Amino acid sequence: MVTNALFGMSLPELTELMSGLGQKPYRARQVFEGLYKQRVVGLDEVTTLSVALRGELAAGGWDVGLPEIVQTATSVDGTERYLMRMGDGETVETVWMPDGDGGERGDGSEAAEEEVGESESAEEAVAGVKQATGLSTASAKSADSGRDDNSVGGITQIPFGNDKQKGEGFWDRRGNGRARSNFGTLAEAGFRRATICISSQVGCAVNCQFCLTAKLGIKRNLTAGEIAGQVAAVLNRHRIQIGKDRINLVFMGMGEPFLNYESFMKSVRLLVEGMGIPESRMTVSTSGILPGIEAFAKEAVRPKLALSLNASNDVVRERIMPITRKWNIAALLEAVQKIPLRTREWVTFEYVLLGGVNDQPEHAREVLDLLNPSQQVGRGPRSAGMRAKVNLIVWNPGPGIDYVQPSPKDVAVFQKMLIEGGIATYIRRPRGRDIYAACGQLKRTVSEPELVTIGV
Repeated sequence: MVTNALFGMSLPELTELMSGLGQKPYRARQVFEGLYKQRVVGLDEVTTLSVALRGELAAGGWDVGLPEIVQTATSVDGTERYLMRMGDGETVETVWMPDGDGGERGDGSEAAEEEVGESESAEEAVAGVKQATGLSTASAKSADSGRDDNSVGGITQIPFGNDKQKGEGFWDRRGNGRARSNFGTLAEAGFRRATICISSQVGCAVNCQFCLTAKLGIKRNLTAGEIAGQVAAVLNRHRIQIGKDRINLVFMGMGEPFLNYESFMKSVRLLVEGMGIPESRMTVSTSGILPGIEAFAKEAVRPKLALSLNASNDVVRERIMPITRKWNIAALLEAVQKIPLRTREWVTFEYVLLGGVNDQPEHAREVLDLLNPSQQVGRGPRSAGMRAKVNLIVWNPGPGIDYVQPSPKDVAVFQKMLIEGGIATYIRRPRGRDIYAACGQLKRTVSEPELVTIGV
């Protein structure tokens, strides 16, 4: 068992540690680069340090301290779900999705353009879909199949899957003039990108009624090193080369990131400054923790934001997300609207469709009233003028949860109504349903002692 984990320490913290050992500041930089750039798993791999210094660190109980992948489940669609064990034996789940799940589409980032396969902005998506023919048919087909069709929401998609099966099209279509030798491990495997879904807590305190993780309750927060360490462990497993491979990160696993705010934001800084993953390739999802959103708005370095809306009014939302009793939709929208968005950045509103609960035309109309930028001031809670798009998520079932999936027709109608009302709306591709790796399905199979309450 590691007494002291180096992974998770910032450069100033490492500098202080090295100073205490009588070492020069450059030694801290060597450790920092070994931990985050090289992603070493043991001190013996930090060969820039002398054997004596490595021995002194080990004698003091220091080691890298990365989370360990102890179980792996592989889906028919290539998704992998990992049980990650921390230094104290606690476990969380992390998910690897080759080619992603389409969640970034329309959010204005480079990752979004890659998802769409064209440099089509969210504004163009809205305008284009209104002119598209056969929208209902395409949307229904998409919903019925449980994943996105090649023409979802009026946007032509690059087909999902392994491009080795499609000849050299990938290199011509997405090479952007780069030599093939400049691509990384993912491209050699035939994938354009990959997304890692990261946990921020052991369990979750928010208690969303449609989510399996909620059944675990909350055990404890993860440290910054345990959060960022999940990324390092998965990148090492797949021999990913940052700078060559396109990696997107979503803080959407177990837990509510904004109830573990300081550790979450420290992990973001480590991933950006240490590993070299741009924050524009990261998205954090919150159930609606108002103080967290307000603090997030002031951050100089931050991921993109996704708010789990999941209902069109407070009555329904309070029933399926009890956190609404503390912060209602109007308060959340007001806080989100104050976030200074970067150029081309869009806020994502996630909406899990539950059959017969929040998936009917009247709910779609209420969502438009909340989010439509064309609404006039004074018409109630809304986000007028905010660059926003909606990701529809067809509910992923789990044992002991008494909801049903919406019908394909209801999904298609809901999407069509939002798009025709001026909101860029996408159906997120479910990944790993067969192994309980999809949105809302993460759970642990270990027994739990008495749980504690954190932040709520």
